[in-house]
Amino acid sequence: MAKKSRSVRRSKPVRRMEGGKVMAAELQKMQLSESDIQSAEKACTAAVGEFIEEGKPRANVRGLGVGCKWTDGQPTGEPALVVLVSRKVDEEHLTKADIVPPKLQNVQTDVLAVGELFAGNEGIGLQTLAKRLRPAEGGYSVGHFKITAGTIATCVYDILPGGSTGVTPAHGLGVPPRFYILSNNHVLANSNNAALGDPILQPGPFDGGVQPADVIARLSRFVPIQLTPAVPIGLHNNLVDAAVAEGQFHDLDREIYWNGYVRGWRPRNNVVNMVGQVVKKTGRTTNLTTGRITVVSATVDVNYGGGQVGRFKDQIITTAMSAGGDSGSLVMTIDNVAIGLLYAGSQQATILNQIEHVRALLRVEVAEQIL
Repeated sequence: MAKKSRSVRRSKPVRRMEGGKVMAAELQKMQLSESDIQSAEKACTAAVGEFIEEGKPRANVRGLGVGCKWTDGQPTGEPALVVLVSRKVDEEHLTKADIVPPKLQNVQTDVLAVGELFAGNEGIGLQTLAKRLRPAEGGYSVGHFKITAGTIATCVYDILPGGSTGVTPAHGLGVPPRFYILSNNHVLANSNNAALGDPILQPGPFDGGVQPADVIARLSRFVPIQLTPAVPIGLHNNLVDAAVAEGQFHDLDREIYWNGYVRGWRPRNNVVNMVGQVVKKTGRTTNLTTGRITVVSATVDVNYGGGQVGRFKDQIITTAMSAGGDSGSLVMTIDNVAIGLLYAGSQQATILNQIEHVRALLRVEVAEQIL
């Protein structure tokens, strides 16, 4: 998939992210106003149906979202509907139907190569945070007893009485009745194939975790993921790949290794205004990494292996900041405000769920403040 020749960006030897480092002037131009984001989000919602229509796949297209328009390798400060592609292809090698139009829903388009996006923990590679730890911290290896290994996001508890989700989220008061490990469905619930009460190992099985010595928690609840071929992709309404497993209070630590404690969490409507900003995570495979938000409000198709694909809505795309085994990492701002749950990626990009959706669908608290 490619845009018309103006999108090829070969006139200057400047890459989109220069390895994640941009000059201050460029950073300013990457950030969009709240009104620009809102207008582009409306256009994106309308365009998804016509542009990623089931039965009419476009070559290499993996999703669509909202971001900054880039021209000649430089951010323009203007909003764009960003077409997410596995790789860029010169226009002369595409059919007319596969060329990205200059505009969708009267908003200019741009093209971002994100590679082939995978969830799961294939090729999890080098063991870094793979040791057994009690109490267990965020960033360390964990997994359902039938998978390889993923990452503990942090430890959480049920929303307390008086707490709420939705338009006006609020924290409740009281004594938490239960405590949990937070991670992905595909890490703790074996991609929908687990039973409630199944043992969760820390470290994960790939890292030497065995039953019963390394059982740290039991699967408590998960948000089911709609996957092809069981559910046609056009009917998917996935927002999160998330699950929690209940453990003992003395075995669970809310601290995230090398990142510290989560100060609070950021509502979805504020996260979408963070295009261009730097975020960080600690994960089982790649340790401490940082990245930059490139696209928000994205609808994206993620490969779950075995011919299964899940279409996710309202996702966050960052520069590459993860590898296999980092699934489940909590992604935060530089000053420790949770914004997303990492679950998929490639060598070119990382995909996150909005933390507000995770909180609402699992009914758990990540922190005591909304920031």
